[in-house]
Amino acid sequence: MAKQVIEVNRKTKETEIQLLLNIDGKQKISINTGIGFFDHMLEQLANHARWNLSIKVKGDLEVDDHHTIEDVAICLGDALKKTWRSQESMQRYGQRLMPMDEALILCAVDLSGRGIYVGELDFTREMVGGVASEMFEHFFNTLAINAGITLHIKPQYFRNNHHLAEGCFKALAYALREALSGSTGENTTKGVL
Repeated sequence: MAKQVIEVNRKTKETEIQLLLNIDGKQKISINTGIGFFDHMLEQLANHARWNLSIKVKGDLEVDDHHTIEDVAICLGDALKKTWRSQESMQRYGQRLMPMDEALILCAVDLSGRGIYVGELDFTREMVGGVASEMFEHFFNTLAINAGITLHIKPQYFRNNHHLAEGCFKALAYALREALSGSTGENTTKGVL
């Protein structure tokens, strides 16, 4: 049975976002945030997680990239939380050790209801693909809080900043794919997450 399509809309003085997510999709992906490299990273996430994902954003990019990236993370996190909370069964935990050329990134997730991000993204450039490198960690932190997930991302090593960013999004995709997949057993001793 196909999973439901989750719709999240957000309108503030800084951004206007329309987001549609179906984690049981066919990789139908349409993303336009106005930030090319960020679109590319979100496309990697959706493609490798096997989602249908549509994101349309009007953001105050004349200010900078912060509000757009943060608000997309809020919306995507909200959609993920609604998705996993509505599932009858799931693995709950997911992890991936992702090679991206010379970079190697560890990612682990727990669909726990506790929004926590722990990471060590020590970029060596201030900008990556026209995006402030500090915004990648801010994206993952905001996503984890709003999705109600525990998220750890730890690069083992890297030389190329593009590969570090892309490897993180791909590793997250596979970790989420595993965590959201069906389970035949109990995934908590508490009886409820």
